[in-house]
Amino acid sequence: MYKENNYPSQLLEDAVEAISTLPGVGKRGALRLALHLLGSPAENVHHFTKAINDLRDNVRYCRVCNMISDTDICSVCGDSSRDRSTVCVVESVRDVMSIENTMQYKGLYHVLGGVISPLDGIGPDNLAIDALERRLAAPDTEIKEVILALDGDVEGETTSFYLYRRIAGYGIAVTTLARGLGFGDDLEYADSLTLGRSILARQPFSIERK
Repeated sequence: MYKENNYPSQLLEDAVEAISTLPGVGKRGALRLALHLLGSPAENVHHFTKAINDLRDNVRYCRVCNMISDTDICSVCGDSSRDRSTVCVVESVRDVMSIENTMQYKGLYHVLGGVISPLDGIGPDNLAIDALERRLAAPDTEIKEVILALDGDVEGETTSFYLYRRIAGYGIAVTTLARGLGFGDDLEYADSLTLGRSILARQPFSIERK
């Protein structure tokens, strides 16, 4: 009988170690997944690994908004029907997907790639803030409103305040989501109805807001 963590194969152990590096996957879950892959048809496993390799090696980031894309310009920035006067600033790709699922927002996006978090060693220089300012300062810009759609936790609020100070001088409206989303709420986990209403009922960003 094999004891826990005493694998009959070094190859199996290596696979479990690799799978367990995924977020939310422990060693037991990784073992189940590894054994599932081992028992699957070879072509299925090869397709799976090819998709992961292609994702890591070939995915691009939109040169306008920093969204992941298969091309230099993402499908949103390349859509001429989108409202180019409004840019929604979000933390991550997941937030773009959540907002798109509401079908209530028709403008453009700007993905920061994170939020300011000194404890994690993430400062303004680690985020795509300069790229946002370049969009606002471009001579041909059509942007009239920036929506700060960051999570309601301390890091998200800190980043929103910082962004407001950086872009307030560009003479554009700076708004934020209505507080249908409570303090500490993540956009990723908000239901589409609540998130959609928060977008439609957005309000001017205030440095004194509670």
